[in-house]
Amino acid sequence: MSDRIHRFDALDNFRDYGDYAAGERRIRPGRLFRSAHQARASEADRRRMAELGITTIVDLRRPSERREQPSRRPLGFAGTVIETDHDDGGEAPHITFLKESDLTEASGRAFMTDVYRRLAFEPSHLDLFARYFRALGESDGAVLIHCAAGKDRTGMLAALTHHLLGVGRDDMVADYMLTNTAVDLAGRAPAIARQLEAMTGRKASHAAVVAFIGVEPVYLETALDAIADRHGSVEAYLEQALGVDAGLRDRIGARLAP
Repeated sequence: MSDRIHRFDALDNFRDYGDYAAGERRIRPGRLFRSAHQARASEADRRRMAELGITTIVDLRRPSERREQPSRRPLGFAGTVIETDHDDGGEAPHITFLKESDLTEASGRAFMTDVYRRLAFEPSHLDLFARYFRALGESDGAVLIHCAAGKDRTGMLAALTHHLLGVGRDDMVADYMLTNTAVDLAGRAPAIARQLEAMTGRKASHAAVVAFIGVEPVYLETALDAIADRHGSVEAYLEQALGVDAGLRDRIGARLAP
């Protein structure tokens, strides 16, 4: 799994989420990429991204996040950028949580679980997810999806893509969990704890940091259960909420898993 991770100077959690068995087919490698934001990308990073043939970028962040950390796209990028104009009028919820919570393991896990329970139904995500799937059925180049850390919104959209294409649940969860390896969760947690203390004036335990900045299977399971509760199945959600009908599903499959 670690072979999927692309290492850059200053671009985190960049990896290929294709090249999985999808029923009797296999998703093409080098067509589906996911990452964290690119605000700190070096010139070498931008050149390397340009070599990947990316023609569509889906930025899942809020407008306020994009203003705070403007993207540095692949060098010479002239493709399509899918982003939302929907603004919540304030800071991102995870920043508010960090400022106001007690920063314990229990609070971090409870916050993340609640985020995933609502994630698939937020208006901005419904818009972005739908436009992403339409792009998969129309574009011939590689696609890059990203949010801020490339783990939650991005992880949800990658999992929906895997489900649509017929990737098995074990591979879907393994790809989701690869974030913890890609960002060196255990190694970076102490430094992040110090950053949080400097920002909030409160200490966060190692377990609290891991619960907040990492991913756990229960987070993704919470999102998928919420989808099933509201729509009956992930397939129904894809069609009813995102407009992925049989025709679009077939076009995506033909492009990515022929």
